[in-house]
Amino acid sequence: MPEATISELLFRPATELAEMVRAGEVSARELVDASLEQIERLNPQINAFIHVDADAARETADTIGPGDERPFAGVPLAIKDIGPPWEGRPLTFGAELFGDFVPDFDGSVVRRLKEAGFVPVGKTNAPEFGILPVTEPRRYGPSRNPWDPGRTPGGSSGGSAAATASGMVPIAHGNDGGGSIRIPTACCGLVGLKPSRGRISHAPTLGESYLATDGVLSRTVDDTARALDVLAGYEAGDVHWAPPPDEPFARAVEGDPTPMRIGYTIVPPLDAQVDPACVEAVDETVGLLESLGHRVERFDLPWRDRDLFHTFTTMWAVGIGMTAMFASQISGREPTEDAMEPLSWELYKRGRDTSAYEHAQAMVEMQRYARAMVGQLAPYDAFLTPALAERPVRIGEIDPQTGMEAFARAGRFTPFTAVVNVSGQPAISLPLYQGDDGLPTAVHLIGRPAGEWGLLALSAQLERARPWADRRPPIS
Repeated sequence: MPEATISELLFRPATELAEMVRAGEVSARELVDASLEQIERLNPQINAFIHVDADAARETADTIGPGDERPFAGVPLAIKDIGPPWEGRPLTFGAELFGDFVPDFDGSVVRRLKEAGFVPVGKTNAPEFGILPVTEPRRYGPSRNPWDPGRTPGGSSGGSAAATASGMVPIAHGNDGGGSIRIPTACCGLVGLKPSRGRISHAPTLGESYLATDGVLSRTVDDTARALDVLAGYEAGDVHWAPPPDEPFARAVEGDPTPMRIGYTIVPPLDAQVDPACVEAVDETVGLLESLGHRVERFDLPWRDRDLFHTFTTMWAVGIGMTAMFASQISGREPTEDAMEPLSWELYKRGRDTSAYEHAQAMVEMQRYARAMVGQLAPYDAFLTPALAERPVRIGEIDPQTGMEAFARAGRFTPFTAVVNVSGQPAISLPLYQGDDGLPTAVHLIGRPAGEWGLLALSAQLERARPWADRRPPIS
């Protein structure tokens, strides 16, 4: 197959590529070689990858042939440099404090991805400790949006988003503790699902995480659903887990859902201005949903009744403190102001100085907020908001070197996402529109607790009504 045609294949859905490998229409080695060539060509412009393992990827691809029935056999994949260990490859959380740490085992997420036939080709860039919704770590430098290299691809899964949107890989791993899958997919024109709390295990390193979960960044709802089938499920020793679906999630996207009752708002949980383009995207989606037979009504949640930002920051800071101490144990280097970015240092100090009582109190407040939010949304099958409050910000506009000022600025950029990490509900970012400025414009749908099935069915219906997968950024 001609080289240009092979490169074009990387923009096709991952499930379609696996079907082609099974049928012998293309080889896994050809797909991996095309991915590695695209990385070599585009990464100097975008800085999506911080580590590439070409030899191992080619060796793995050579073991995959026609007839391989695994759902993603032979499909190149990127792994984010935060979260699950990948044996023999660096894990740095974008931070100098981790040194050159290389784990000697696979986390369950990486293991499951490999078992499904994916071929990991490298690790993608992320902000230090995954704190910000932009990807500009001091250690590796900024990742850039392939739609406009002067703007962010989002964060913290920004490297994964840039790699997928530009066609270096057809799909990538990410994780989401405050919007870190949904924000970069909104910035880069991709599909980003944050699964329900407990849907995907953190084994064997964590029993559970109150805020964060793993997932993928993809081009289609179908790829997202099939990847969720791969990643979801109990692992030995899990503390809590979401109830499994009655049927595979992939079945959810096969037909239109029954008419739903859907709420929506454009009022953010924080004091932030919402860009008119983001408001217009919600308004257009309301009309689209109504045309598809759904009942849609505005409901402005009273989600500013409590100071969630302060409580969330307390929880987040303790998590950063724990990560920094883990890094210190690995590298033998003490957390110091010189070893960390100013924002990371400020959060580390806050987490270090938070008492057990204060942390427990913050957890109670978060749970109280979550119960109220889930109760308020109970009448709705899904709830619609803007994905972002602004267009993708310019590189340097949210600067970790400015300390807590950057954290507050980040909240104004992405006020709609973190509340769903608090409530534990599934949520998805869909790139339904393209702005007059040429940048993707996404909307954000929140599902019922453990309700990925209905959320995926609705998302697939919207994708069929207004497809986006054929859009290409200028850098691709």
